Amino acid sequence: MPEEKYDGSGFKVVDRRLFSEDGKVREEEREPSKNADLPPQPQPAAAAPSPHDDAPQDTFESGAGEFKNVVQFLGTTALFQLGLMQGPSGEAIPTDLVSARHTIDMLETLEIKTRGNLTREESQLLEDILYELRMSFVEVEKRLAKRSK
Repeated sequence: MPEEKYDGSGFKVVDRRLFSEDGKVREEEREPSKNADLPPQPQPAAAAPSPHDDAPQDTFESGAGEFKNVVQFLGTTALFQLGLMQGPSGEAIPTDLVSARHTIDMLETLEIKTRGNLTREESQLLEDILYELRMSFVEVEKRLAKRSK
């Protein structure tokens, strides 16, 4: 049986380690798991059809995993980090040039790694967003430099 210790706080400490303090294997019987008394959990049906199995691809989850949505998400994130967009309540978001540079770098990496594998529209979207973000980054950086002088 595992060692039980009571401390003054009312908590019971049970040592369930397989080895004793001197490193020897304990010969005691392990006490049965507390979960052994619980009924087994029902398993989900393996062949249960998903409600989205027959849905056309263009209506499924509004294209959540599409490349353009990823690019637009990262572009919007960079605009927030540059302080060029207001928060949900209209509050000003502080400028974070380090994070903005990191997000723009991620988009640049995405452009390099997907080169030749994108549709014309996807490639143009990525190119346009990167151009706008790079120009905005330089503009914000200059504005902050003027303020610090």
